[in-house]
Amino acid sequence: MTLPGPLHWINEVLAFLLELAALAVLAWWGWQSVENTVLRLLVAVAAPAAAAVVWGLFASPKATIVLPLAGVLAVKALVFGSAALALYALGRHSWAAVFAVVVTVNTVLATLDRNALMHK
Repeated sequence: MTLPGPLHWINEVLAFLLELAALAVLAWWGWQSVENTVLRLLVAVAAPAAAAVVWGLFASPKATIVLPLAGVLAVKALVFGSAALALYALGRHSWAAVFAVVVTVNTVLATLDRNALMHK
């Protein structure tokens, strides 16, 4: 299934915004999860930094280490799942559910679209 041009780009932009949202949520969770200011700052920086490094190595379009599709999807599930769990831990249960659903739909559409484009 190939998405029509405008929908392809909308889905790609949404994917990027979801990636940024995941990093922001991990930083927010890091800041809220620890009381000590130094540790709070450390976790607020380290959580999204770790996610960004893992994403850049394995899941980005220009990944350093090329994984098969199942590996890329596993990394995406790890990063986005962590963000959804972070939202849940922050008491934003509805946001966590909505985020998880939107990420899932976006990832499924993007995967189907990329596979269709590769096999043309």
